[in-house]
Amino acid sequence: MSDLLGRLRGRGWRMTAQRRVVAEVLDGEHVHLTADEVLARAADRLPEISRATVYNTLGELVSLGEVVEVATDGRAKRYDPNAHQPHQHLVCSGCGAIRDVHPGGDPLSDLPVSERFGFAVSEADVTYRGLCPECAKA
Repeated sequence: MSDLLGRLRGRGWRMTAQRRVVAEVLDGEHVHLTADEVLARAADRLPEISRATVYNTLGELVSLGEVVEVATDGRAKRYDPNAHQPHQHLVCSGCGAIRDVHPGGDPLSDLPVSERFGFAVSEADVTYRGLCPECAKA
């Protein structure tokens, strides 16, 4: 669970009704929604919320480091509230579904010195790709 709402309260983030509903929509486990999906779900809860408010709130949450933008294979950016727990992503090459995964090991230490080309490597983003069970059946 990301506990996005708790983290935002702890930061003293001004919680307007619009910001709260965006945070509630994003809060959870394995949440990777597009901005349009956030807007649709937020509008179900708060019909008067505007597209600009949703986009601005998402931008602010990313700037605060409370939400991570995930871009895969030219698809729409998705927003991941699991910003404070190290994890990688498993992406379906069919439908684009994304799941958080926590493989063992450290991707930084898995890169041999001979493959670093003198870089001072500080982070690694690993994306696993394949077909989800539904797409594999099709």
